[in-house]
Amino acid sequence: MAEESQSYMFPTSVKEVEALGWDYIDIILFSGDAFIDHPSFGTAVIARWLQKWGYRVAVVPQPNWRDDLRDFRKLGRPRLYFGLNSGAMDSMVNHYTASKRLRHDDAYTPDGKAGARPDYAVTVYTKILKELYPDIPVVIGGIEASLRRLTHYDYWKDCLMPSVLVTSGADYLCYGMGERPMLELTKGIEKGWPRHKMRQIPQIAFYIDKPYKEDNKENILVLHSFEECQKDKRAFAENFHWIETHANMMHPDTILEPVGDGYVQINPPYPPASQEEMDSFWDLPFTKLPHPRYKGKRIPAYDMIKFSVNTHRGCFGGCNFCTIAAHQGKFIQSRSEASILKEVKELNNLPDFAGNISDVGAPTANMYGMHGKNLDICDKCKRRSCLFPARCPNLDCDHTRLMELYKKIDSTKGIRHSYIGSGIRYDLFLTEDGFVDNSSKPYLKTLVLDHTSGRLNIITPGVHSKGHGVPCQPSRT
Repeated sequence: MAEESQSYMFPTSVKEVEALGWDYIDIILFSGDAFIDHPSFGTAVIARWLQKWGYRVAVVPQPNWRDDLRDFRKLGRPRLYFGLNSGAMDSMVNHYTASKRLRHDDAYTPDGKAGARPDYAVTVYTKILKELYPDIPVVIGGIEASLRRLTHYDYWKDCLMPSVLVTSGADYLCYGMGERPMLELTKGIEKGWPRHKMRQIPQIAFYIDKPYKEDNKENILVLHSFEECQKDKRAFAENFHWIETHANMMHPDTILEPVGDGYVQINPPYPPASQEEMDSFWDLPFTKLPHPRYKGKRIPAYDMIKFSVNTHRGCFGGCNFCTIAAHQGKFIQSRSEASILKEVKELNNLPDFAGNISDVGAPTANMYGMHGKNLDICDKCKRRSCLFPARCPNLDCDHTRLMELYKKIDSTKGIRHSYIGSGIRYDLFLTEDGFVDNSSKPYLKTLVLDHTSGRLNIITPGVHSKGHGVPCQPSRT
């Protein structure tokens, strides 16, 4: 497909599609969030990535599921498939507090109004689309789909639920960071690949409505069935252990989980993205602005990230309360300094930018560029955390490259201050015996003196065996 001009904002209505002169749409994306064309939002990332490869993408943000479903009908049938997610958060976490009280606002909706998406949004959206267009493939993704891809405990219903593939009826589930699997899936659907070839694409999941036949193949992990987990807590605990173990491996097995008369298959993910691949994901024509349809309205989540820069993906902390490993993986995938500095320079073109970068960060800001000293060891590692119960002796936690990056950012024309708003791990540079290496003290000094806006908050949501907590400011990436 010939690549078209990429300067346009994605259409969200028939009028906007007609203004582009389109007579067809390749992919229609539905999202539970307002649409913001910023790399911090998954819908924008996938839309821009597919656009780069020549596909026509339209977006339907926060469709109304209560009326005559006109939002689901208005753009008609896509040429290839529907893609959907619940937004940047699981819809139930978005709606309810830990005490199961209904929240009164929604940071991802214009003017912070609550109620713009349904409970279990992925399932609700999929069922509607499958009823309206039963012959069009539906691909689900994002946090809600990724973290519900196998049997899981639902806090709000207080019971075990099967894979969201089963409850929703979606054709495919793309888990984790979706640029590479979504592009391959799109090419496969466009070329009409046979089903067996489609089901070999890495980093996707699907439901097969027939029993799994044991054929003694290697690299296949068969879990306890959903029904076994319902009857036996130990079976569910064992499943969870193996799922977590394989989520932290460089070369995990294909995972099969029997459900009903069939099974859910989870294909292994793509390898960690290279620096060149990471740069390509950010080297896209993001406007970094909300869609023009929201003119005059404030979107609180956008206010938090509009002047932020993401440096890398992944986290090897392995904290029990965190799902980064299940979504981004534990292996750090960093952008090049040139790519980051290019984005920093372009911040000067944004409205209202006064030279202050709110966050130079990631899931854990000070893991930029970090990896094992001997990568062959990492290749075989099954540890959930490189830091607990003790820091891995193979881990290179030198902060020199990160400090050099900070200096280059601060010396960029138009930049007054760059702050670290994401979480940091102080056990990467500090122990009870002192600093870890020669880069540790300089890093702590520059963090406190040059990159902290106001006070440096230190919290300990979990305590390690040697008393090491996890200090952070709330992560915004």
